[in-house]
Amino acid sequence: MTFGLVVRSLAFELGRTVLILVFAILAQLFWLTSYKNRYAFLQYWTHATLAWLRITCGLSYRVHGAEHINPEKPAVILAHHESAWETIAIQQMFPRQCYVMKKELLWIPFFGWTLAMLHPIAIDRSAGRQALKQLLEKGKRRLLQQGDWVVIFPEGTRVPTGTMGKINKGGAMLARAANVPVYLVSHNAGEFWPKNSFLRKPGVIDVYISPALDVQDLTVDEINQALADWISQYQTSSLPEK
Repeated sequence: MTFGLVVRSLAFELGRTVLILVFAILAQLFWLTSYKNRYAFLQYWTHATLAWLRITCGLSYRVHGAEHINPEKPAVILAHHESAWETIAIQQMFPRQCYVMKKELLWIPFFGWTLAMLHPIAIDRSAGRQALKQLLEKGKRRLLQQGDWVVIFPEGTRVPTGTMGKINKGGAMLARAANVPVYLVSHNAGEFWPKNSFLRKPGVIDVYISPALDVQDLTVDEINQALADWISQYQTSSLPEK
């Protein structure tokens, strides 16, 4: 660990905090506007955060498979989860999205309050079957009535880079219930923005987006196996996390 790396990481975190505060305050002006306008405004935060990350830490990304995305048809995005980075960057890769997340994130001062403006599907993970029912009901509404894409991290939590967590069934079940395509997303963000680490390492994150899966003739287990295979294909090690 070098002094320069620490300084650059600190500069990024300070700048990210300022951006959160500024956008959280400005976002209050958009409470009475449409959801579409609120979403469009808060996209500037993701642009600014990723730009600041590139400037301070020398960390950028490239996307492989963007040509697969059909913006005309809402879909479920099943993404590998190694870092906080992908929760920001995926917003730049796909059309307007709704995230499935644990409800505790909405309690974070400023960040969570602003996040609530986008009406994410906030799940109480301790609620078991009730949480799954909520995911399916709200997810179908967002996909079929509002035309939003739904982003789900089926592993449920961030895992160390090069590993793969247990893949939960909720995302695949939602895609089946709504009969919408699925895009699989793998990446190596954890190599540069590790879980539970302050450091942000320079480099280029590679993101791999699959062709759309037609789920009509696939079972939930087959969808999840396709995701596991897609993650494994781009991981240095694909052993399940212990």
